[in-house]
Amino acid sequence: MSCTYTCNSTPFSLALSLASSTRSRFASKPRFQCSLGGTVAEPKIAPVTEPLLLNAVRGEDVERPPVWLMRQAGRYMKSYQIICEKYPSFRERSENVDLVVEISLQPWNVFKPDGVILFSDILTPLAGMNVPFDIVKGKGPVIFNPLGTAADVDQVREFVPEESVPYVGEALTILRKEVDNKAAVLGFVGAPFTLASYVVEGGSSKHFSKIKRLAFSQPKVLHALLQKFTTSMAKYIQYQADNGAQAVQIFDSWATELSPVDFEEFSLPYLKQIVDTVKQTHPDLPLILYASGSGGLLERLVLTGVDVVSLDWTVDMAEGRRRLGSNIPVQGNVDPGVLFGSKDFITARINDTVKKAGRGRHILNLGHGIVVGTPEENVAHFFEVAKGLRY
Repeated sequence: MSCTYTCNSTPFSLALSLASSTRSRFASKPRFQCSLGGTVAEPKIAPVTEPLLLNAVRGEDVERPPVWLMRQAGRYMKSYQIICEKYPSFRERSENVDLVVEISLQPWNVFKPDGVILFSDILTPLAGMNVPFDIVKGKGPVIFNPLGTAADVDQVREFVPEESVPYVGEALTILRKEVDNKAAVLGFVGAPFTLASYVVEGGSSKHFSKIKRLAFSQPKVLHALLQKFTTSMAKYIQYQADNGAQAVQIFDSWATELSPVDFEEFSLPYLKQIVDTVKQTHPDLPLILYASGSGGLLERLVLTGVDVVSLDWTVDMAEGRRRLGSNIPVQGNVDPGVLFGSKDFITARINDTVKKAGRGRHILNLGHGIVVGTPEENVAHFFEVAKGLRY
């Protein structure tokens, strides 16, 4: 940090060095000797500012858009692959405090993004809700006993994060200390409809026929399941915030498989309930909503009351801004495939996105998670260009 002072009316630059281990919000005042003679007034040390990401979300004046990559960029780093070789089970990696912290910090240590997201999965709460599952390499999520009846739903317990996932709280607390407010620590949860889709379909799906059959033939059963997920995810967000998360992203990836009228019945009211519940206890916690392929639902996403709407790359950023309104912060929305292009191409796409988003209330990000096989040097270039931007 370089500061300018006046010594006997003579300006000079004085570099201040503060110990990196200092954790307090206010640094103690150092004393200075003026080598040119005379006296130097002790500088006023301003309090440490909030992370850039939080300032942007709150509409404060920022010099550039904050940047991070959705869905743990670290999963596709070489250092992560080394950990996978030693710990082949995803659940082992994501339910061990030390590994969660190490993996979460990998992108931070290399790229210094403005957001550090918890290494976990949206299905992590299921075990604590009496829904056995696993995440199998090459296959993805597997629900051992898919739900389909009222009796099945009755067996689903509401989630108590303190009892079921204490490692999440411990990891978030450590991450806050490690990142030390230089970036925002993000938590995340799955949205009710998306979680319901997994547990009814038995895993990933192409046509979502089982969840839609349940929705349209036994809507009361699905609504009962959605309510359990709603109550549980509201608690989970509160738990994450209490343990260090400074913002939380809600993934409703599969809600866009619904028509607008069905979204209004099976997703929107539950998302709104989560937001309303969390805001009662954590009114200043930014909530980000992401739904893949959400171009047909943008106006409805705002009705949830979330603080930020994350756009995927199928929506033009300028059009998205117009449809959402200038007061709603947006996140995104560079096509993840752009990172396979040349550095000049990546630079051009970043500049185009930021220009269309306009000044402020924008978090630069991909329009979805980073793709397996993305060159790590291109990820580094993405961050280098993004952090060099100025409004």
